[in-house]
Amino acid sequence: MRRVFYQTGPWPVHPPPAVPTNLTNTQPQAEGHTLRIIEHHEHGIEPRQISGNAIKVVERLQEAGFLAYIVGGSVRDLLLGESPKDFDVATSATPEEVKEVMRNARLIGRRFRLAHVRFGREIIEVATFRGGSEEDDSEHREVEKSGRVLRDNVYGSEEEDARRRDFTINALMYDPSTETIRDHVGGYEDVLERRLRLIGDPVTRYREDPVRLLRAVRFQVKLDLSIEPQTAGPMVSMAPLLADIPPARLFDEILKLFLAGRAWPTYQALVRQNLWEQLFPDLFEDPANPPALVEQTMKNTDGRVQQGLPVTPGFLFAAFLWPKVKPRAEELVAKGVAPVEALAEAGEEAIVAQARKVAIHRRFSTMSKEIWCMQPRFEKRRGNRALRLISERRFRAAYDFLLLRVLEEPELKELADWWTQIQEVEGEDREAMTRNVGGPRKRRRRPRKRKAPASA
Repeated sequence: MRRVFYQTGPWPVHPPPAVPTNLTNTQPQAEGHTLRIIEHHEHGIEPRQISGNAIKVVERLQEAGFLAYIVGGSVRDLLLGESPKDFDVATSATPEEVKEVMRNARLIGRRFRLAHVRFGREIIEVATFRGGSEEDDSEHREVEKSGRVLRDNVYGSEEEDARRRDFTINALMYDPSTETIRDHVGGYEDVLERRLRLIGDPVTRYREDPVRLLRAVRFQVKLDLSIEPQTAGPMVSMAPLLADIPPARLFDEILKLFLAGRAWPTYQALVRQNLWEQLFPDLFEDPANPPALVEQTMKNTDGRVQQGLPVTPGFLFAAFLWPKVKPRAEELVAKGVAPVEALAEAGEEAIVAQARKVAIHRRFSTMSKEIWCMQPRFEKRRGNRALRLISERRFRAAYDFLLLRVLEEPELKELADWWTQIQEVEGEDREAMTRNVGGPRKRRRRPRKRKAPASA
């Protein structure tokens, strides 16, 4: 056996722990499936690529007599040459037993009971092996009539846990004590073939959790995978199931979809699978050809992510909802409402309507409204108004939004160019620009004072 090293130093290899009788290794494999062990020389993952804290958690649990492996997306990403953002652990220990072994663990969750083991800023998520019985009607499992799982704390074996995961590529388990990968569902071959395949019957699995429809798109685009035909087949027809998902949960999924550096291809994939309309209904006349401002916003977001620059959902939502906000604000202006107030009212209406599908956090919706409401203020370029606008917190985001508006409103180009130029000059030159905008300022004539009539 090879001596193993990880980030914080040498890690002594221990003999495999005794396997409790109620766990996978003593149970027969499901019909037609056998556990495959992939050796180090075949998979090539090095322990130094894995978080030392994750290995420490696995080691401690194994020493205590439990099964424990590094699982899920981190194993998949390492095989695909990606850098995992975090490392999760699955174990035969219950959450309470994990807490006994790892004193720095904290138990969380209702739908899925988990242990979070904190090492400074790093958190290792530890989950107990899940059971695979879909007929279980105990107090630990709650399922809607539609098939959506609301709560699931049914514990099971290693194999059952692998089969309960969504996609085969997410069901691989890495054992650092032997440097092997344990594959119960054919996920290793799917990784090599860059194939995305659901475990089990796709219709049933999508009904259990319709968010898997969005996860399928995210993994396909992010990892450049092909979706296996049976997995892709029901997606369009089952897209309306997303209506049952809480809007707050969909907001979290939106962030994963659009802020990972692949927003534009992700959008295109969502449209193809009938998923965009479930998230943002009736925003665009033709979702396959979105407004130029929206398309360019997504491409710009991707560019910023790839350059390591910050991005914010507030700007993205400002672009997504603008096709609703702008015409409604124009209606209000025509009725005599001031432009800034009209945009504020139209923006609030759009955000409230959108919240029925995707709940936008207040700090992001507030930013969107600030971006919209600053647009009329760009037209006020003379004197201190312009200088005050430049110093405001949301100026840069609102200015970037103005540049995007030029794509659909060419008449704004002169205005956008002026605001670009004033940011490139300082001092007297900047003040001169605010004095000379639009030509010399006309003086107002003061009304003549009328002479008091002579007294009779």
